[in-house]
Amino acid sequence: MAPRAAAAVAVVALVCAVQSSLSGAAVPGLSPGFYKTTCPGLEQIVNAQVTATFNKDQGVAPALLRVLFHDCFTQGCDASVLIKGRGTEQIPGGANGTLRRVALDLIDRIHREAQAACGRVVSCADVTVLATRDALFKAGGPRFNVDLGRLDSFAPAPDRVKDLPSPFDGADRHIEAFKARKLSADDLVSLSGAHTFGVAHCGVIPPRGTHSMDPQLAKQLQEKCTKPTATTTQDLDVLTPHVFDNKYYVGLTQKKGMFLSDQSLIDHPLTKNLALAFSKNQTAFFIEFGKSMTKMTEMGVITSKLQGEVRADCTVAGKPPRIEAATAADQGFTADM
Repeated sequence: MAPRAAAAVAVVALVCAVQSSLSGAAVPGLSPGFYKTTCPGLEQIVNAQVTATFNKDQGVAPALLRVLFHDCFTQGCDASVLIKGRGTEQIPGGANGTLRRVALDLIDRIHREAQAACGRVVSCADVTVLATRDALFKAGGPRFNVDLGRLDSFAPAPDRVKDLPSPFDGADRHIEAFKARKLSADDLVSLSGAHTFGVAHCGVIPPRGTHSMDPQLAKQLQEKCTKPTATTTQDLDVLTPHVFDNKYYVGLTQKKGMFLSDQSLIDHPLTKNLALAFSKNQTAFFIEFGKSMTKMTEMGVITSKLQGEVRADCTVAGKPPRIEAATAADQGFTADM
């Protein structure tokens, strides 16, 4: 049994242990109280906006998580995914082409309200992280701490969008993709639990025989996706599709994983023990998910004013400063992805 899986089985702590286990900055330049003096009401602004949107559309929670994942996995958690226009990461028909407007608009509203209250001090990257964290909690997920102080990138990375992990790939490919971003196989299992809510379009659900999918579910998918429309979707977790819980892993044990990348977790030697452990212990899943989310949100973080900015508009990137005009105080730390 993998080390983390063994630990997970033994976990009997309460969910509140998530908060205490995730304190302390891992990246120089980030801290929990980064906006304590410059924008003390930021978290209240975020929570109020997230609550209002969530009460109208609970789908905003998985939508925000997808935006955050696609941002962090492209060139780091730098809000590059939010930039609009030609040559950006929001390529029509690409992996980011179906990012939901409800999530993108919410991030923009929060950022504009924070800017009105505090001035141009809060980054779009930090707003994305905070909004996602709060929405996950409202959907039933764990409450975990996040460090703040990220800057926004000066440019998108459209050429890297194709490197996002694909639902058509098995666990081997995903393990390698996560390793390239300094995330482990255990992180892969934990973060895949995000598919405990949300939906997918038929086009990204690969056809599978009944040997790898529950026969009844396979039949339902065949009927639904034979002639799908642009609005035809399928719940990723067929057991409790609108709640953030551990039923995603329970579904994997019943061959009800929607993507090949999901179902293969229960069979791969590097992932199956932890996936099975999470299917039996929701508290263990919540704790490990929080840890892995913290790691993910610290990938490729920009804290140097030579390399990033606080955007005035989340959808429009500014221009890098002239190097000779920068001072030593501007030369902060930028984490490698």
